[in-house]
Amino acid sequence: MEKHPHTAACLAGALILLSSGEAARATDEIQVYNAGIADIGQFTIQQHLNYVALGQKDPPFPGGIPSNHSLNGTPEFAYGMTDWWELGLYLPFSVQDRQFLSDAFKLRTLFVAPHAEQRNFFYGVNFELSYEMPKFAQTRWGLEIRPIIGVRNSQYEFIVNPIVDIGFGNKGEADFAPAARLARNFGNDLFAGFEYYADFGEIGNFSKLSEQQHTLFAVTDFKAGAFDVDFGVGYGLTPASDRLVVKTIIGYAFPVPGQKADGNSRTSSGPTNPFTHAATRSFQP
Repeated sequence: MEKHPHTAACLAGALILLSSGEAARATDEIQVYNAGIADIGQFTIQQHLNYVALGQKDPPFPGGIPSNHSLNGTPEFAYGMTDWWELGLYLPFSVQDRQFLSDAFKLRTLFVAPHAEQRNFFYGVNFELSYEMPKFAQTRWGLEIRPIIGVRNSQYEFIVNPIVDIGFGNKGEADFAPAARLARNFGNDLFAGFEYYADFGEIGNFSKLSEQQHTLFAVTDFKAGAFDVDFGVGYGLTPASDRLVVKTIIGYAFPVPGQKADGNSRTSSGPTNPFTHAATRSFQP
């Protein structure tokens, strides 16, 4: 039986995408964690939205969602337990072809060096357990392990998140999907820099470079009243990457009961306004 070239190409593309755990689901959160957490007893909320203007047109696996022209995001709720521990909840979703699709939920627990924003060198680790729907992943349960390592001064910040994504089940694997951020403080709550996101594929069996995902974002962070805003435009550097992605994060930190509200407070975990009070080393949640 003669094989149609297009069919063979589609099958090859599907096999390539199946080798990547990150490609197997919509990207609801594009973010580099900076070890900032909510204050003790404080609730925070962030709304993540990412639009894939030019992306992959074929689904990552049979029945999956192609990324092209998809709007993905999640509300993220967090609560500060101690000065080194924060709990969080995500409710991921995707909108495509006028359909709203839920990706169930994620639970996370974040541990950081106490008062990380007072430190020139800071660190932490985030564990994120996810339960996912069939259109988003081929495994129902997954675990993200995200170490946080960073250095900063009053002008610059450099952070690395060497992430490991683990899918449980007979189709699961452990992928290496690192992220990094380099940004500068321009004053007046305005920050700009670059963020880098990658997926090398299965640990111990990395994909070829053309089959890996590598995306570089130009980002800016600023405050709009009581809200923190992060905005970025990303360009895919390899054929397996989404070519053009726009992301935004809008965050709000609720006042801590019994404490005076601080307009300079920022939301947890995210990249928004990472240099707030960095020069004076005054702790902010």
